[in-house]
Amino acid sequence: MTVSRTELANAIRILSIDAVQKANSGHPGMPMGMADIAEVLWNDFLVHNPANPHWAGRDRFLLSNGHGSMLQYALLHLSGYDLSLDDIKAFRQWHSKTPGHPEYRDTPGVETTTGPLGQGLANGVGMALAERLLAKQFNRPGHEIVDNYTYVFLGDGCLMEGVSHEACSLAGVWGLNKLICFYDDNNISIDGHVDNWFADDTPARFEAYGWHVIRNINGHDPEAVKKAIVEARSQASKPVLICCKTVIGEGSPNKAGTHDVHGAALGADEVAATRKHLGWKSDEAFFVPQEIYQGWDARAKGKAAESNWQEKFAAYKTAFPKEAAEFERRLQGKPSTEFDAAIAKVIADFRAESPKIATRVASGKTIQGIAASLPEFIGGSADLSPSNNTRWKEAEDLGKNKVDGNYIHYGVREFGMSAIMNGVTLYGGFLPFGGTFLIFSDYSRNAIRMSALMGLRVVYVMTHDSIGLGEDGPTHQPIEQVNSLRLIPNLHVWRPADAVETAIAWESSVRQEKTPSLLALSRQNLPAMAHTDATVDGARRGGYVVKDAANGKPTGILIASGSEVELALAAQGKLAEQGVEVRVVSMPCLELFDAQDAAYRESVLPAALSKRLAVEAGTTGLWYKYVGLQGAVVGIDHFGASAPAPILFEKFGFTVDNVVARFKAL
Repeated sequence: MTVSRTELANAIRILSIDAVQKANSGHPGMPMGMADIAEVLWNDFLVHNPANPHWAGRDRFLLSNGHGSMLQYALLHLSGYDLSLDDIKAFRQWHSKTPGHPEYRDTPGVETTTGPLGQGLANGVGMALAERLLAKQFNRPGHEIVDNYTYVFLGDGCLMEGVSHEACSLAGVWGLNKLICFYDDNNISIDGHVDNWFADDTPARFEAYGWHVIRNINGHDPEAVKKAIVEARSQASKPVLICCKTVIGEGSPNKAGTHDVHGAALGADEVAATRKHLGWKSDEAFFVPQEIYQGWDARAKGKAAESNWQEKFAAYKTAFPKEAAEFERRLQGKPSTEFDAAIAKVIADFRAESPKIATRVASGKTIQGIAASLPEFIGGSADLSPSNNTRWKEAEDLGKNKVDGNYIHYGVREFGMSAIMNGVTLYGGFLPFGGTFLIFSDYSRNAIRMSALMGLRVVYVMTHDSIGLGEDGPTHQPIEQVNSLRLIPNLHVWRPADAVETAIAWESSVRQEKTPSLLALSRQNLPAMAHTDATVDGARRGGYVVKDAANGKPTGILIASGSEVELALAAQGKLAEQGVEVRVVSMPCLELFDAQDAAYRESVLPAALSKRLAVEAGTTGLWYKYVGLQGAVVGIDHFGASAPAPILFEKFGFTVDNVVARFKAL
């Protein structure tokens, strides 16, 4: 029995309205409006294998307008992924595989977590960039093992978000022709018709970015959509935006085209009316005829596509065994064996030389020392490369007409940089890092949060970490940033005190598998500490005893991070002159320290030593979990000022005398 394209698309609509109705929560309008586009893309073009969602040769499909998640769940279920009808029925329920927004790792076939609008689009730019770079590095004549498209669905909301401007501008510069985006131009958002707040000439905007734009496609005409995709795939040097005119809630006889269908269940009466309007064969909820399942089933085609790719890779492996082994290593996300020796040498050199340098400089030296051992490195900075020290000598700049380098000048686009790095990591085969000033982590905070939420190995290099920035003043002096970033679950925030701790921060960041890292680095020079094997091991644990009481019997503890460890050590010396023996603890990474076993944490911060003072040039609140209510914190709970750094530290109480007095007053 022949099943029409419309009937196949209607299966998406029916499953979507039934799931939202059962949950009494969700967004049926977008899945109904984009169903026809999705049917053409998934059945005629998308290369994927439902039996193996992680197959390297697959195309990537991203739902940037992630509130319409039932579209993606319906597609995955109908085409044969491990997503059952019971999973569809459990939409938005506790521990279901069909959460309210698509969640990476939770649902087979979901390539990225979406929901914060615009970021899925930016992730798509990162994935398309990664595909281009990986192809340049590994493909050989007659052996194209990296060759896939990135397809992105997006809506008006995605294009209103500023991150879309940042990422899409770069995609045009880079000429990412295998990035194809479908704009769901339905003129509706939650508040209603968007004319009064979104009147951009979107096609012209993207043409100005350097994209190829296909205008005015009827999103409910499968042949028009198919023709547009064929045209898009023929582009050799530009990303493509296909502007699809659609009706939100298409198929709903009374609510289609209105904001009423955007983010709420249709209601029982309208669900029944929609079934009748679409000519659906059953009034039973979640019913899909067998012939429609057969029309959607992509398992045989997917198996054949992967088998064909595996044959190509086997031939590649025979012809280029070294490259094939490296390709497999990089997709596994494991550091090379050369990295072990490279980072060990950096740490050993720092210990031997004891340099008094800013930790941003130590970071740059570490990058220089390990870059050759990590061909998966993609470095970059948001227009602050000389200040962030993120570019190593042998790095090759990536730019217009040259998308085969390993260093990216992102321009002043902190949010876009961070979201693109997430996409690069999600694609696989790379370890991206990007730099900016710590104060501008606020611009990219949501992308940093998404890194942590998805468990992505991304490294954020954030320099100028405190009032030590000096004369640039309070607009550029991070006060609350470090502690607010520490509140993000599954993010390792490092604030190293010297060159050795900085190298260890990099070592940890590279070795992580499902945790992003953020390095908060100083502008000003910091003295080297006298490291032993024990302190190096302690730094790897996130917190350790830098220097204990001379008599081995401390009466209390000074806890510090970053530039304030130097201050704590000086205060320890002055207290000792006054007959007060204390321990100094460096805490470069609170998250790692908290993850250690209780015995280790007790060895560093014994419960019996309740007299504790923490010192950090930032907000104070978070430190009370270590010093207790009887302890105190020397910090800053107000904005900074413009003056030379030494003056600021003195005026704000970061002096030996103040630390000594505050400790003795406990």
